[in-house]
Amino acid sequence: MSRKPSEFNSTVAAFAALVAFSLPAPVFAEAGGARADTLTRELAEAVDPAEAQRLERELRLEWSKSGSAAMDLLLKRGRDALEINETERAVDHLLALTDHAPDFAEGWYTLGQAYYAQERLGLAADALERTLTLNPNHFGALQGMGALLEQLGRRALAYRAYAEAEALRPFDENVTEALKRLDIAANGTRL
Repeated sequence: MSRKPSEFNSTVAAFAALVAFSLPAPVFAEAGGARADTLTRELAEAVDPAEAQRLERELRLEWSKSGSAAMDLLLKRGRDALEINETERAVDHLLALTDHAPDFAEGWYTLGQAYYAQERLGLAADALERTLTLNPNHFGALQGMGALLEQLGRRALAYRAYAEAEALRPFDENVTEALKRLDIAANGTRL
């Protein structure tokens, strides 16, 4: 894939930020309000996959509430466009959303997904970092950051991101597989 100089500069800048990026310990943030805080705690303590899936669905619904019908519609349109691989259209909707609601973590997260789908890794990293600044408990953003870091060859940081995601959202097979795959690279061999 050929990159324009501006995309390359963005990727390099994002990579530099990622190298210095230190993942926060799980805390229960204000994102989504008291209901989201409760669901986040319950999800981290889930005892089986069915309970974890139920709590995750409820939490994602809470996180998707911007407080504005217009912003919720932009999020829906962005997600719908992503679902059918119309990434340019998705980015347009999601940029409008983040421009008008810059403190809405779910908008940034979904924008990060759209950029990642376009292989615009620097922009994806920026959007995911913004998500985590607004909502440190966003396990999807942590998992996305793990995937991005792994793709960039930053295995130890990728492992940390996946481990943080797993602490917040147990029973995710993709995260478990990523942790197994990166274990030796992140932790070395055991005697």
